[in-house]
Amino acid sequence: MELIGEITAGRPLLVLAVKEEAQHLDTDLPVLLTGMGKVNAATALATVLARGPRPSGIVNLGTAGALRTGWTGTHVVGTVIQHDLDGELLASLTGETYGAPLTLPDGGDVVLATGDAFISDDVARERLAARAALVDMEGYALASAAGLAGVPLRIVKHVSDEAGEGAARSWRESVAECARALADWAAANTPYRS
Repeated sequence: MELIGEITAGRPLLVLAVKEEAQHLDTDLPVLLTGMGKVNAATALATVLARGPRPSGIVNLGTAGALRTGWTGTHVVGTVIQHDLDGELLASLTGETYGAPLTLPDGGDVVLATGDAFISDDVARERLAARAALVDMEGYALASAAGLAGVPLRIVKHVSDEAGEGAARSWRESVAECARALADWAAANTPYRS
């Protein structure tokens, strides 16, 4: 976890997983680098929100794999799900619902599947494509932590790969271009400069 800048009550916090995704940000806004995966994302965000002050909102910028052919570009997520939590089984065991889909304000109809596995095989991609258009490793955890803290969150993802064979290589080759697109989105859609 690395917090760059100072969180203030009147301004948003930009949250990204890794420095490679943040490499083109040149902003006065605070930036939180959480590390990859749901645990790192949730604990990093919960830690800074608990310390206070709380930001006016949170914008998660990051890369995502496309689960459906033809998906490219930058997308604002409307719903986030966990693809690696068997909520139905847990409900049958306990009678409680765990990991229900989360709907985000100001999001569209894009569904993002979050899990701790980097999806890089065609079988997993096809299975997930029935439920979501994009896949990442942090979105659901950030939405959960922000929701519990009562801080609004937007999730903005730029497609880095097709979440199938060769996805890891594609991510490494495209992350700089993705970072540029995410920085451009942030400059156009947030109070990027004071």
